[in-house]
Amino acid sequence: MGFFDSEIVQQEAKQLFGDYQSLMTLGADYGKFDREGKKLFIEQMEAIMDRYRVFMKRFELSEDFMAQMTVEQLRTQLGQFGMTPQQMFDQMNRTLERMKAEVEKTV
Repeated sequence: MGFFDSEIVQQEAKQLFGDYQSLMTLGADYGKFDREGKKLFIEQMEAIMDRYRVFMKRFELSEDFMAQMTVEQLRTQLGQFGMTPQQMFDQMNRTLERMKAEVEKTV
């Protein structure tokens, strides 16, 4: 069975990307959130990033050809912006840390 043939992988991918999309839609109003709403949004974003990191690690560790091709495609796409997957995660973490710092300033 291929990596993408797994019902578990398909369900996780669907859930992860659905959750991410919902959070991005909600994030459009981030500036209107109160302090607690911003903190909750950041926490949810961190949780999704952790899930995404684990999901991508599964791709990297898989010996399935299609999983490896997916990892290569991500590396190629990010490479066009001069970035590696690790740098992408690092940048997202820095952004979330800046957002947290801003929230902590507001009392």
